[in-house]
Amino acid sequence: MTNMIATRDAYGEALRELGTINKDIVVLDADLSGSTKTITFKKEFPERFFNVGIAEQNLIGTAAGLAAAGKIPFASSFAMFATGRAFEIIRNSVCYPNLNVKIAATHAGLMVGEDGATHQALEDISIMRSLPNMVVLSPADGVEAKQCIYKAAEYDGPVYIRLGRSKVPVIFDEDYKFEIGKGVELKEGKDVTIIATGVMVEKALITADKLSEENISARVINMSTIKPIDKNIIIKAAKETKGIVTVEEHNIIGGLGSAVSEVVVENVPTYVEKIGTMDTFGESGNGNKLLEKYGLGVENIIKKSKKILSR
Repeated sequence: MTNMIATRDAYGEALRELGTINKDIVVLDADLSGSTKTITFKKEFPERFFNVGIAEQNLIGTAAGLAAAGKIPFASSFAMFATGRAFEIIRNSVCYPNLNVKIAATHAGLMVGEDGATHQALEDISIMRSLPNMVVLSPADGVEAKQCIYKAAEYDGPVYIRLGRSKVPVIFDEDYKFEIGKGVELKEGKDVTIIATGVMVEKALITADKLSEENISARVINMSTIKPIDKNIIIKAAKETKGIVTVEEHNIIGGLGSAVSEVVVENVPTYVEKIGTMDTFGESGNGNKLLEKYGLGVENIIKKSKKILSR
């Protein structure tokens, strides 16, 4: 059976480990520590944990103050509220002065499931990547999520880490090495390239296996850094395959698909098919069933890949 872990759980464990290693690590939460898993840090380092209550603007403002005082703050809430409700504070108090604040937001995307449209952040990547100085990370599994947290702590500047609610299959082993700004080719292919991020990386790998049964060679790239995007790996794929399919648990406007398209159109124009939510809100329901309903299932990735090849 495939090992399953939620990226939010990996976040909590990484925080606990970092707290032991680095005394400057502090953690803030907006009264959701049980859900965001910052409670793991709170239990071991209560003097370095701050619950600001249901006040996301204060969450980010306090984190900015701690960063200005030389601390390394990780601020957490649900992605919808961390990026939406606190946007102006992130812009003017974190990104504008380029402060060392890490925003690790959980419960992103359709896989939030039954919490419904109000809590399913499908715009957070778009919002965060539009901000100067902000790094945007979207790990594919628990192993990568843990490494993202470590690298974010080492990086000097604002970082947004997108994390999920549901347990997802573990893709990588402990030898995997994550680097900010680097995409990773997980599967070779010469016909079509599938570039995926977050929970959709596993779907991309399944798709490639199914396409190989029809003698279609699909390259799979894990793009866990949305900003700064790895231009070189995209350009290489655009040159060496017949087109690119992007797959994200996010609105196709402003997310991974937009970022990849910007690189392609400026450097080596080719066909790009974007898979994500099609400029719509989600709804309440089982997370995996919602992925299928909104076109994020394996069958639609196969369909879009074949569409590239038929052009």
